[in-house]
Amino acid sequence: MLSLIQLLLAVIAIYSALSFEEETKLIVPLFCLILMLLVSRLDKNHSEKERERKSFLKSEIDKISQKDSMTIKEKDFFTVETLLWPKSELLLLDAVHFIFKDLGFMISPGIHYQFVDRIIKIPKTQKSFGLQVMMSEGEADKNHPKVLRAIQFEKEKKENEKPLIIASTHVRLPLAERTGVNHLSKDLGEILFRNNMSFITAHHLYELWRKAKSGEIDIFEFFQKIYSHRGAIYPLKETENFIIPSFDLPIQ
Repeated sequence: MLSLIQLLLAVIAIYSALSFEEETKLIVPLFCLILMLLVSRLDKNHSEKERERKSFLKSEIDKISQKDSMTIKEKDFFTVETLLWPKSELLLLDAVHFIFKDLGFMISPGIHYQFVDRIIKIPKTQKSFGLQVMMSEGEADKNHPKVLRAIQFEKEKKENEKPLIIASTHVRLPLAERTGVNHLSKDLGEILFRNNMSFITAHHLYELWRKAKSGEIDIFEFFQKIYSHRGAIYPLKETENFIIPSFDLPIQ
């Protein structure tokens, strides 16, 4: 796309140099040249970021996949990329579905409910989640359609079911910057608490997947803790525990 813009600017510069008169013949090509340099710099920055992202993905895949299995590596590569840099909510849902299935959860479309993306059951328990998967350019907000769907699910769910929102937030930010920002608004946090809903980010789900695959955590035990908690749950870098925003109550 950026290359096409550069080509168009070059055509305009040549046309103006041949067709216009006096000062215009110099000003327009000069302006086009400046724009071409700016576009070239943007293209270079984009290419560098893309290389950095691919390098990061390759290093992460090496941690969680068997090096002698190209099929697994290709699928995991797509899953990690979609989970951390989703292009659409539908692709993000597919990636989340794969993660839970890969971890051994029982997951189904939830055909008996109108307001749910998936039903996820914790093995060897009667506990289930009504899953909503959402994307947000910034922090998750209470007015997002998936939040409204989660509230509706809370009203029609069965006794042992609970709404769970997995959100890919700040999707355009580098991963290193996502840990220092808010992932949900205060209003949404209060809604989660009042409606007994749980919330984790897609980035957190990725970390849980990676640690579960390496045997660092018991993923089923962790999600039982999520089930017993209302509100958002964030990972701590130093431990396998989690932190809870100030408007939530401590986990018992």
